[in-house]
Amino acid sequence: QVQLVASGGGVVPAGGSLRLSCAVSGNRYRVNVMGWYREAPGKQRRVVAWFGYGGTINYVDSVKGRFTISGDNAKNTVYLQMNDLKPEDTGVYYCNLYPVDPFDFWGQGTQVTVSS
Repeated sequence: QVQLVASGGGVVPAGGSLRLSCAVSGNRYRVNVMGWYREAPGKQRRVVAWFGYGGTINYVDSVKGRFTISGDNAKNTVYLQMNDLKPEDTGVYYCNLYPVDPFDFWGQGTQVTVSS
C-alpha cells in the first residue's frame, strides 16, 4: 500500500527555516526517485526539488541556494531543508515520485506559510 505522509510545515516569518519530512512506502517509492512539490495558493502543483538520474540533485531556480533535498534510505524518508524562506514559498508541500505520472497517488501534504 502506498503511503506518502509529509510533515514539518508551519508558520514562519520571512527569513526563517523549516525542515520537512516525508515518510514513504510502496513498491515503486524509493528515496532516490522522489521529489518535493509545492502547491501555492491559486497555482498548479510544481516540483521544487528532486533526485534525478544517476543520483543528481536538482532545484528550480527560485529555491536554489535556499532549499536542500536529502533522504534516508534506511528510514524511507525524504527531507527538505528550507532556509531563508520567502512569502512566495507559501503553499502546501508534497513529496512524490519524480517524474510523477498524472494517475499517481498523492498523499498528505504539509502547509507552509511564510509571513512578510
